[in-house]
Amino acid sequence: MSSGGEAAGAAAWSRRRFVGALGGTLAAGAFLAGCGSERGPAGAPGTASGTADEAPGTSGTAPGASGTAPGPSGRATPSVSGPRPLYLGTYTSAEGGGRGIGVASYDPGTGRITGRGTLTGVPDPSYLALHPDGRTLYAVDERDDGAVTAVRLADRRVLGSRSTGGAAPCHLSVHPGGRWLLSANYGSGSVAVHPIDASGALGERADLVTHGSPAPGPGQQGPHAHQVVTSPDGGHVLAVDLGTDTVYGYRLDQRSGKLTEVSQARTRPGTGPRHLSFHPGGRHAYLVGEVGNTVMVCGYDPASGRLTVGAPQSTGAESGTNYPAQFAVTGDGRYAFLANRGHNTLARYAVEADGARLRLLGTTDVAGDFPRQIALSPDGRLLFAANQKSGTVSVFHVDGRTGDLRLAGRPFPSPVAVCALPL
Repeated sequence: MSSGGEAAGAAAWSRRRFVGALGGTLAAGAFLAGCGSERGPAGAPGTASGTADEAPGTSGTAPGASGTAPGPSGRATPSVSGPRPLYLGTYTSAEGGGRGIGVASYDPGTGRITGRGTLTGVPDPSYLALHPDGRTLYAVDERDDGAVTAVRLADRRVLGSRSTGGAAPCHLSVHPGGRWLLSANYGSGSVAVHPIDASGALGERADLVTHGSPAPGPGQQGPHAHQVVTSPDGGHVLAVDLGTDTVYGYRLDQRSGKLTEVSQARTRPGTGPRHLSFHPGGRHAYLVGEVGNTVMVCGYDPASGRLTVGAPQSTGAESGTNYPAQFAVTGDGRYAFLANRGHNTLARYAVEADGARLRLLGTTDVAGDFPRQIALSPDGRLLFAANQKSGTVSVFHVDGRTGDLRLAGRPFPSPVAVCALPL
């Protein structure tokens, strides 16, 4: 990686922490359906040893009766009973930021969030992901000297950190096989791969790939890797780079952890791609253009790993300044949602033609300021929005029949909320 790219990335990173997105060296920050796409069972969170005695209050959501309700498919399905774990990402070095990973729980029926304390010892954990077996939580340490950290959930023990080899990692995900952790270094425009051992701990970095071409887009000083995910079939790794207006396709060697580039999908200059979400069918994906304020339907070929980018579409926020952030698709593939920072809304889409078409239904006020990231609960009944500037997490009931969103009470206070991971 070049020293010039690092310097430009570090400047952009400092702005990202406090305002989220600005002009040419765009600030931006967080995935897929939640802070991590792979979700598994985990015990209900509690204030364990090693956590701070800081217990956020509960939200103002009124309790509701359990029973049956329309699920994501629109059919009545049994409600999940009992509280579920919720983990919250923040910036520990930002003014008014948190002290570590927020530990909370939520009621799957009412959406009510209850604070359980803070897991300390992880600096600037702005993005979170879960191992497929549900036993280990991973966080980026979004700093100049970037790192990734593993936390064992059974006893909240930090298993150690490893350098990402780059600056300001802002996204990470676990390969479906559970053996490799992938992370994106925003500041230096690179993607890192770390092995995961049987305990969930991380080994020394196995690979580091820097995006050297094409040249940076308009107003960009260098590459800015913003997201790295695995295709639904597990065959390819895709890295979204805001700085080069490109999505890179890689093959991951399952034995060595090495990445081999196999494709590049270039967007229009100045699009600033930020986030990619796949349709459950695996043949289409949705790409958010942060700089261009657009969303694009993409075709995906599992055999080659090639992404074909479609025409830009509306985010529902054409007036004023807006930086679209994260895109989430319901488990049945019928509806999708987009977080609009600046406009402070959630765009709602009907997904049609087996994933090949999006139809904008409207927007819903997010009840917060600067929704950095959104996530659906595993059953698809709730949507969580992490609002960075207001320091809150808004929870919405998702209508599986219409795609409508209904606010589930007062937003939950969480310092510099940039990631919400409901399990």
